[in-house]
Amino acid sequence: MPIHNADIAAIFAEIADLLEIQQANPFRIRAYRNAARIVGELGREVRAMVERGEDLTGLPGIGDDLSAKMREIVATGTCRALERLHAELPPAITELLHVPGLGPKRVRSLWHDLDVQTAEQLARAARDGRIRSLPGFGEKTEANILQAVEAHLSKARRIKLATAAQYAASLVAWLAAARGVGRVEVAGSFRRMRETVGDLDILVTARAGSDVMARLKGYDEVAEVLSQGPTRASVVLRSGLQVDLRAVEEAACGAALCYFTGSKAHNIALRRLARERGLKLNEYGVFRGRSRIAGETEASVYAALGLPWIAPELREDRGEIAAARAGRLPVLVELADLRGDLHAHTRATDGHHTLEEMALAARAQGLSYLAITEHSRRLAMAHGLDPRRLAEQCEEIDRLNATLTGIVLLKGIEVDILEDGSLDLPDSALARLDLVIGAVHSRFDLTRAKQTERILRAMDNPHFTLLAHPTGRLIDARAPYDADMLRIVRHARARGCFLELNAHPDRLDLLDTHCLMAKDEGVLVAINSDAHSREDFANLRLGIGQARRGWLAAADVLNTRALPELRRMLKAGR
Repeated sequence: MPIHNADIAAIFAEIADLLEIQQANPFRIRAYRNAARIVGELGREVRAMVERGEDLTGLPGIGDDLSAKMREIVATGTCRALERLHAELPPAITELLHVPGLGPKRVRSLWHDLDVQTAEQLARAARDGRIRSLPGFGEKTEANILQAVEAHLSKARRIKLATAAQYAASLVAWLAAARGVGRVEVAGSFRRMRETVGDLDILVTARAGSDVMARLKGYDEVAEVLSQGPTRASVVLRSGLQVDLRAVEEAACGAALCYFTGSKAHNIALRRLARERGLKLNEYGVFRGRSRIAGETEASVYAALGLPWIAPELREDRGEIAAARAGRLPVLVELADLRGDLHAHTRATDGHHTLEEMALAARAQGLSYLAITEHSRRLAMAHGLDPRRLAEQCEEIDRLNATLTGIVLLKGIEVDILEDGSLDLPDSALARLDLVIGAVHSRFDLTRAKQTERILRAMDNPHFTLLAHPTGRLIDARAPYDADMLRIVRHARARGCFLELNAHPDRLDLLDTHCLMAKDEGVLVAINSDAHSREDFANLRLGIGQARRGWLAAADVLNTRALPELRRMLKAGR
């Protein structure tokens, strides 16, 4: 990726902002701001100056230190000074700087005084009226911030992974029928299984004379053609989703797939490794001088850099390269590892099919057990179960289990966690169940301290098994409620209970970072469909993708256990 002056200026400006948030030396901050201005306004490309070996210290205000950083940025796309600052500050704090009206001083105040670290938390704080009390803000500023952050969030909207998958599947099938096309792969954030997708990056291998570019242009869903050439094209679908197509030769397919899968940070780290070995890495292959030594497969690219193949879901520059070097990459969980599903509903509450229909659908999915976990009575809109109706369903499950083959139904409930941390059903009703899933379905607006204590008290109930959709977020619709996830994870470990990764495409909750947190703390995660119909078991593949992004292996997932072992673990946890 060629580095332009604007890229260098942006990095220097970001360093200055982050240093100011840290209240670093003002002279150091000013040096970076001046450098950002000078480079941004420079009439010559710094990249070209570096390639010609020119002395950058001849530029006004650029000394040896800044000159070295500019060369580093040209070579790698980033610099270690910025990476250190990112490691020292909350991961999303930079996003706050992109909200109009917020400079580093205000961001620091919001972070230190209100523990606001993300744009979503900023919006919540403004809606709650908590910002106006801070020195230098006031009610009008709070209103302006709310308006600005809402506009910022709306611009950043992306398409949910499950929705993008629908567009991708039909488009891949269309392109695969093009003349001279071999492989068709969807790369980018889609292949990395990110929960939302900004666009579709599609890579094809094609022989000379292939009509794949013209075939993309003729696709029924294309609303606008942005560009078209012999090896690349960009279009916008009627849905608003942009599609970028790239055709490559077989010999470069692995290198191109690696490059276009990303992430950008992962690719930068790979290029740094290549330089350390005296090699050059780009989308066409790995080169020693002018000779291509790898590129046909991704495995060959990684091997040329002294690494094993790294799964796409891990390619976020979160330690995967160091783990690969040390031989510590996890063998990630796969869909075939799941033995059962611990969260499903029937028409007894808000589901669409009967007990038997859900059982047979789960069996067809390859599962050997399924927990039926209806809503409890507090969720009146879902016709939740009271103790009497729950007992009746348990008896129905017993009768059905006596006739079923190849699948066993477990007795459970998705019980509401009330505001005071108590559960919506009495212990006498919960005691006869195989598992109890606790869920927050109300009062998402509690303070961080109160929400956290609410959940911890619920987990202390002796019948509590599993925390459902632990952050309560709905993608693009509802932000996560504010809770201390590290305390919750550690309490689950101490208590002997588990966390859910809800695979519903609107949730994908746990977040990938929380999956890794649970893994590090030794807390097992259950990947559940939250099925309300027979078709919903297909969502488990989305949960698997999220789990893999969170570095989870089969051993880290509760419902990879066979039923006898699972029963022992559920009993021990209660």
